[in-house]
Amino acid sequence: MVDSLSLKKPVVTAPAPQNGRRRAVNRSRRETLAAYTFLAPWFVGLIFITIGPIIASFYLSFTDYSLLEEAKWVGLDNYTKLLSEDPRFWTSLKVTAIYVVVSVPLQLGFALLLALALDRGLRGLSFYRSIYYLPSLLGGSVAIAILWRKIFGADGLVNGVLAIFGIEGTSYVNNPDTALGTLILLHVWTFGAPMVIFLAGLRQIPSSYYEAAQMDGAGVVQQFKSITLPLLTPIIFFNLVLEVIKSFQSFTQSFIVSNGTGGPTDSTLFYTLYLYTKGFKDYEMGYASAMAWVLVVIIAGLTGVNFLASKYWVFYGDSK
Repeated sequence: MVDSLSLKKPVVTAPAPQNGRRRAVNRSRRETLAAYTFLAPWFVGLIFITIGPIIASFYLSFTDYSLLEEAKWVGLDNYTKLLSEDPRFWTSLKVTAIYVVVSVPLQLGFALLLALALDRGLRGLSFYRSIYYLPSLLGGSVAIAILWRKIFGADGLVNGVLAIFGIEGTSYVNNPDTALGTLILLHVWTFGAPMVIFLAGLRQIPSSYYEAAQMDGAGVVQQFKSITLPLLTPIIFFNLVLEVIKSFQSFTQSFIVSNGTGGPTDSTLFYTLYLYTKGFKDYEMGYASAMAWVLVVIIAGLTGVNFLASKYWVFYGDSK
């Protein structure tokens, strides 16, 4: 008799089941379809609200277009007129440059100063952080611009305070020597966003660095120069780039304070306000489109310069 235990049945390897693979493929396709379905509104907005107008604006910058008549191709005439025949273009560029050069460093310096104060461990830090951030939410609004005009007007709050000390004030928003200064002050007042970013950067610096510096006898100023400032340079660079771009795009403050004229005597004629005037008051949309693209080139150039210069003063943790 043959021992049945010695008999082994051949092992037959069954083919891998295909149903599981098909289910995985179908599930992946359904997830992909769902993703594109939810992303569809964004793609539509990107094409028709962002990319479409950019292409149209670039084309119109080479045309004579008044919104009421068909666009006529004029080539580089708009750019030639802009750079060589329009003194108000250079005035607007000068006013905007002064605004950016003065207001951005002042705002960032003030924001850093307050961030350092809040980083000392105040009670109710979240409350103070929210209160200080509030101006950034309101600074670009029409209501705040109107309020600013009232504060620095002839009968405004500033002159009311000066009158207590027997000082006779003037209408600062209607004085060519001080009108731009009021807008710079408004920009500095909207320090909340960079302040919050600075505060987040300060919280990332290890406290052991300061403890070691204190043991070596370094004072507060020396600690700031040797530890805080170098380690905070990436945050400073980030805020600098954002605020420069934002400042070049400022519009509401100048429009409201000057009643849309850029006055007095073009002292508050921001570049974007002049662009708006040419496009929607003079109906020179082709000319305004050329101004828009010049602004793009200016902002892109300054941003590129900032990035190139950053390697000389921005310190990163992995830098040698």
